[in-house]
Amino acid sequence: MRAALITGTGEVELREFDDPTPTAGQAVVDIAYCGVCGTDVHAFQSGQPYNPAICGHEWSGTVSAVAGDVSHLGEGDRVVVAVPPACGTCTPCRAGHPATCTKVFRSVTGTDRNAPAHGGFAPRIGVAADRLVRTDPRLSDEDAAQVEPATVALHAVRKSGIRLGDCAVVQGAGPIGLTTLQWVKAAGAAEVIVVEPNDARRALAIELGATVVTTPTDVREVLNERTRGLGADIVYECVGRPDTIQSAVDLARRGGSMSLIGLADANAEINPSTWLVKEITVTSALAYTHEEFEIAMGVIADGRVRLAPMHSCTTNLDGLSDALADLGSGTTEQTKVLVNPNW
Repeated sequence: MRAALITGTGEVELREFDDPTPTAGQAVVDIAYCGVCGTDVHAFQSGQPYNPAICGHEWSGTVSAVAGDVSHLGEGDRVVVAVPPACGTCTPCRAGHPATCTKVFRSVTGTDRNAPAHGGFAPRIGVAADRLVRTDPRLSDEDAAQVEPATVALHAVRKSGIRLGDCAVVQGAGPIGLTTLQWVKAAGAAEVIVVEPNDARRALAIELGATVVTTPTDVREVLNERTRGLGADIVYECVGRPDTIQSAVDLARRGGSMSLIGLADANAEINPSTWLVKEITVTSALAYTHEEFEIAMGVIADGRVRLAPMHSCTTNLDGLSDALADLGSGTTEQTKVLVNPNW
């Protein structure tokens, strides 16, 4: 079978792999859809080393085979890819910090010893069965393929300490920003101001519940008007560019918070005195916990978080390179691109 890997700057290779068979503790999943993540786009643009196991890490599918020692899943189960539960034996777990479990971190980064040789840009994949979570039956395959990034945003909002009635700013209306917007609304924010230069994405942010949308040029004026000059209680940085990290702190009120979600691929220049004088509280979020996938699917299934409006395009493995180039162009009309590896 063919699987797509990002192998260099602007390079996608379709390589041949043997059809997977489950070894101990594993399951084989027939992939329905795999989402294109911002980290895939960054790897395509930069050519920086990229673990093959996470090249396509947002997928849904159906279990087609399980190892004999796997009892919690069976053939025909619809699943989404997650991370394993905390192991309970690593140093962070033994110290009472299961949310930073080493096993989970290695799974997130594709550095565990049992990581597959490719990600979800393939018709089938063999993975550790404890990474799989049954798909809520109310979700379509397309929605299920977006559960992973939605759970990233859920984890960030849960960590951020947002309070009922807060005024929040979300920088960026890509898939992570648009799901963050919805989790922030569900958490009880009174106002959510979305900052986005793209006209179509600003319109989508309004559709998904933003109180007001604005451009990076106009955000300060809009925020001052909405808060009478106070500033935002909390700012979510979902762009992933070095220059937007300081701007997130600039938009927060004194004593406010900033949640760092976007992953910048270069060092950022900041003004430490601003952070100090404002007494800014900073949280950050890399990924999620195993349990948060169940939480995310439940809220998505009951309609409080909507993913379907973000799905703007589906392509196949042969079209992946063009999709990555378009998403990284800065002028794309797409929001969430899914790959169907079976076309």
